[in-house]
Amino acid sequence: MVDAQKFPYRITNSSLGLADRMPYLPLMLSLNSRFLNAEGLLDTGASVNVLPYELGLQLGLIWDDELLSVGLVGNLARFEARAIVINAQVGSFPIVDLGFAWTRASDVPLILGQANFFLEFEVCFFRARSEFEVRPRQVE
Repeated sequence: MVDAQKFPYRITNSSLGLADRMPYLPLMLSLNSRFLNAEGLLDTGASVNVLPYELGLQLGLIWDDELLSVGLVGNLARFEARAIVINAQVGSFPIVDLGFAWTRASDVPLILGQANFFLEFEVCFFRARSEFEVRPRQVE
């Protein structure tokens, strides 16, 4: 069994006290020999992983080359999105393929959601301690 790695919640607005802390996970994204250090918001209520437009451009994606459209809901429903797969590495864990809805929205965080981040990783939140643990899913 692989040991879990602990990460602190990140302060997003210091004027709010403890209410401003959010579970942002540092990870390395890679695509076609391009690497990008990023932070993803762990969102158990998000159906899919979401990649902001600018991060896709930094990874070398070209919007018009990505033809598979994805429908988003909620605050992102008005934005177009394309389905893409990117290699991701969390800490020293093995690299995994994560599917993303690459959105035209620019004022959104990188979101790690149910499909497929929470299918690849087990996460345990300790909100009172402002930390969370992550480990790769256990293959039986």
